[in-house]
Amino acid sequence: MTILGIDTSTRRVGVVLADAGVVIARVELAPAAGPPRHVETIAPAIAWCCEQAGVELGAVDAVAVGCGPGLFTGVRVGVTTAKTVAAALGVPVVPVPSLDLLAWRLRFGTGTVVATLDARRGECYWARYRLTGSGAERIGDFGLGPPETIVAALRADGAAGAVVCCGDGPARYPDAFATCGPEVTFAGTTHLAPSLAGLVAIATARVAAGRSEEHTSELQSRLHLVCRLL
Repeated sequence: MTILGIDTSTRRVGVVLADAGVVIARVELAPAAGPPRHVETIAPAIAWCCEQAGVELGAVDAVAVGCGPGLFTGVRVGVTTAKTVAAALGVPVVPVPSLDLLAWRLRFGTGTVVATLDARRGECYWARYRLTGSGAERIGDFGLGPPETIVAALRADGAAGAVVCCGDGPARYPDAFATCGPEVTFAGTTHLAPSLAGLVAIATARVAAGRSEEHTSELQSRLHLVCRLL
């Protein structure tokens, strides 16, 4: 089973190809300065991955997409591209929340993870996850608010046990997150963007189990949350 994965919920454009859940090509592009270039880079990134893997786009069995929440234009470009490619190929679209993909990187740990993504206008998207040692279970729904709200949640979680913060929220608002206290640790620069490996791993499992279509409602619910910024 060949899966094409796309995540553009941050400034980064991420594209990945996987065969049987194993990554065979991946590219991540982000401008060093200036606005994101999702529209200009998404199609060349897909073409590059196919070329590097020696896989024709027509051989793709499903398209996985990080469906946000995240930067509005980025999520819109990624979801539209995924739906267009899937419709042209006649294959399913598998949406996966981008915050879930941040927590996925830390799934083998224990304690609590708070995943954050910059939402612009002085706010972040965020969600809590309980680490089980083999996965990351989301606690509640996604939130949207100023970094001070997330810091308060981090302090409360830290008082009850180990808590790790990941995503680009701390990098975007360092002064606010610096007040979290010693009970909170930060995952670091390798955990700023959603995991592309996680995207195709989750999508591969869902397609194999025949569960790809039941998650398509997430596209609308996640986009609805992002549209609150407009």
